[in-house]
Amino acid sequence: MPFVTTGDGVEIFYKDWGSGQPIMFHHGWPLSSDDWDAQLLFFVRQGFRVIAHDRRGHGRSAQVGGGHDMDHYAADAAAVVAHLDLRDVVHVGHSTGGGEVARYVARHGAGRVAKAVLIGAVPPLMLQTESNPGGLPIEVFDGFREGVATNRSQFYLDVASGPFYGFNRPGAQASQGVIQNWWRQGMTGSALAHYEGVKAFSETDFTEDLTAIDVPTLVMHGDDDQVVPIADSAELSIKLLKNGTLKVYPGLSHGMCTVNADTINADLLAFITS
Repeated sequence: MPFVTTGDGVEIFYKDWGSGQPIMFHHGWPLSSDDWDAQLLFFVRQGFRVIAHDRRGHGRSAQVGGGHDMDHYAADAAAVVAHLDLRDVVHVGHSTGGGEVARYVARHGAGRVAKAVLIGAVPPLMLQTESNPGGLPIEVFDGFREGVATNRSQFYLDVASGPFYGFNRPGAQASQGVIQNWWRQGMTGSALAHYEGVKAFSETDFTEDLTAIDVPTLVMHGDDDQVVPIADSAELSIKLLKNGTLKVYPGLSHGMCTVNADTINADLLAFITS
């Protein structure tokens, strides 16, 4: 399987399919590059080169004991880009991966990035603080840590069958395949990486990253996102981006890339080719 070794000796698994302009996908917590199946297959058939990696401690990448923070995540992505010598890249990040994209583009992407896309993304800051009163209280994220530490398997089933895809909404038709695939991806990764990753996605402030990004950036968010509420994420990020466009999806969930893939893929394609 293809791996790249980072500067601090961590093996990062990646997929690299097709040819043409490269699109690199950055997955959410606690998943893996497999979460992008619907996008990877769509875009490789559209004539693009698609790249997706498993974050350190996630999926097939090394289950190391440290570096589970956004600076290392962005540096790991940069290691993949450098290894493959990718240029004119469109970086697409979902949830935690959206934070990874923001930090990567701001700190490592000079001369290599064409466009960026943030989908249901965590920036600018998820945690409620004095300067971010609309954020979520620390108790929410303590609950995530408790779920990982005490019964990770059941916790992941509960997230996947409930708020992540909006399967807890009245009239929703839950897909057992989607739920089980989410659980499979989560359980493949490291409990330690997932536990420490909660701090990375919830407490990292991406304000300076967003203001530093000057490439065209599409912000996509469902207005029924129960995991990353839109009011304190996309609606604030768009105000910080120099060259951003916000697209809101009425009634769609945090997991819209999977359960509404046709809609999301069409809009991604239109943005990338515009």
